[in-house]
Amino acid sequence: MGKAIDKTGVGGVTDHASKRDLRKAMSDNIAVALIIYTGLQIFMTVHAMKQGISSIAPYFALIVLVAAIIPACRWFERRWLDLSDDEAADPAMKGAFRRDLALLWGLAIGLPVLLTALLKVAFAALG
Repeated sequence: MGKAIDKTGVGGVTDHASKRDLRKAMSDNIAVALIIYTGLQIFMTVHAMKQGISSIAPYFALIVLVAAIIPACRWFERRWLDLSDDEAADPAMKGAFRRDLALLWGLAIGLPVLLTALLKVAFAALG
């Protein structure tokens, strides 16, 4: 037969270390999203340059994307770092956490794709 697991710390107080800290989880996701975002943007920029887009346009896209993503990531980070220890381990926060993750990853993946596509259309119309 299995043993019951005591999920309380000393004196019956819940041990927050055993629960997922949403602050750390969001911070980790932001770091990985920025890496993925950067790799995707570099790949798309190199690909656009191989297709003959003027040499200044891809660099302009990089500047715009960096300027756009950093404030968004800072907003996500601030929103979650300001939580108390109890809030960071509260299961009721998981819905908001998942929503913010979907937004973060949507921006990290969608923004480079969307901006590169818009720049290609703009330069195709001009050239």
